[in-house]
Amino acid sequence: MTDTVTPPASAEAATPTAWPSRLADLGPAFFTHLQPTPLPQAHWVAHSPAVARSLGLDPDWLASEEALQVLIGNALLPGMKPLASVYSGHQFGVWAGQLGDGRAILLGETPAGHELQLKGSGRTPYSRGGDGRAVLRSSIREFLCSEAMHGLGIPTSRALSVIGSPAPVRRETIETAAVVARSAPSFIRFGHFEHFAARNDLVSLRQLADQVMDQHFPACRTHPRWPGQPYAALLEAVSERTAHLLAQWQAVGFCHGVMNTDNMSILGLTLDYGPFQFLDGFDPGHVCNHSDTQGRYAHNKQPNIAYWNLFCLAQALLPLIGEEDTAVAALESYKTVYPAAFEACLRAKLGWHQGAQGDTELIETLLQMLARHRVDYTIFWRRLSHAVASGDFEPVRDLILDRAAFDDWRQRYLARAQAPDAALMLRSNPKFVLRNHLGEQAIRKAQNQDFSEVQTLLKLLERPFEEHPGFEAYADFPPDWASSIEISCSS
Repeated sequence: MTDTVTPPASAEAATPTAWPSRLADLGPAFFTHLQPTPLPQAHWVAHSPAVARSLGLDPDWLASEEALQVLIGNALLPGMKPLASVYSGHQFGVWAGQLGDGRAILLGETPAGHELQLKGSGRTPYSRGGDGRAVLRSSIREFLCSEAMHGLGIPTSRALSVIGSPAPVRRETIETAAVVARSAPSFIRFGHFEHFAARNDLVSLRQLADQVMDQHFPACRTHPRWPGQPYAALLEAVSERTAHLLAQWQAVGFCHGVMNTDNMSILGLTLDYGPFQFLDGFDPGHVCNHSDTQGRYAHNKQPNIAYWNLFCLAQALLPLIGEEDTAVAALESYKTVYPAAFEACLRAKLGWHQGAQGDTELIETLLQMLARHRVDYTIFWRRLSHAVASGDFEPVRDLILDRAAFDDWRQRYLARAQAPDAALMLRSNPKFVLRNHLGEQAIRKAQNQDFSEVQTLLKLLERPFEEHPGFEAYADFPPDWASSIEISCSS
């Protein structure tokens, strides 16, 4: 049984007594009220004061015993009415039917209006035979990558804390449990809409679309391109947010690994960090998810998969939109917004403030050269940034086996009418990303109750464009053993 704790008067600012939920306002068809399942011997692994501040919570409270018990699911604050939501979706391109929050429980909305959710807090009616738990390994990865993506300026859910417990959890082996407290303006997914459309529950479908539109996309009500078609305007807005998100993923070399429709945010956020990876050597066809035997979610397929998922969302919204041609037209902007957004990201990485004739060819030639030689993606871009700043291109040239090809590309790059801006490049090309081996090293230490590496990585990843003198090893080439790391859906 989860306890309710009453905070002392001095903690009032840190522990609000109102935890509203817009999802609960929609009615019982959307969720099930339930209590998190307690875990024994809770202990801190890491927490983020920056996230606490963004949520309107006192960072001092975050370090308290009360917060420890609340954020692992052993206690509730007054006003919290936890729930798990129902949704459906396509998984690996196949309709999976009803899914839902199988191990996530929503506590309510923080003073800043963001939802606060516990991941790994026990079974729900939507666990589908699972144990409702998360393990320390995957929880550390989600905590760090959420904050890494935020540091990179990529829309994402955020992680307030990760708390461990010695309670055993069976995956491929016996591991220990952990709970991540994560936040987002909304955790509504494409799959929420698919759920009610599949059940032909048009009343609930309209309720959901209206609430999402009124809260997050109010301009859709009177969009000049879609007079009398607010739901088409909503679909177009979601398509464009998704296009910008995918452009940023591709530009930074991020692989999500499980782009199922139930993992796609209606707000264009990065959700559900499982078998993700930042590319080491640039391999456009890289598959980061060991469970993805068909390569459906390879890095270079992600933009098209996003469009496929949006098409599923369009089908779900079709009863509200009415005409199929209108729904298809609302999706069309993705095909122009994504390539334009991706090229804009690459221009910034190359130090160009504005586009010019020949940019597309220079970009494509460069990416083909990086792929041909499997050049370390993050290191290449950072070295190029410093080369433009210093005029010394030898450290970049050393990364390319075909020196003549690089020399030809560099000559054309520097001959462009507008010279590259090194300051823009250093703001666009991170020094630090959450490589798999860095996460693995932090996990191994944490499994021995040493959480120092988690804290070090959090510090670096919160400000990935800064130099951080003394931490150069974290920006170096991955060790040989990194290629043997396998990340699957169970992660």
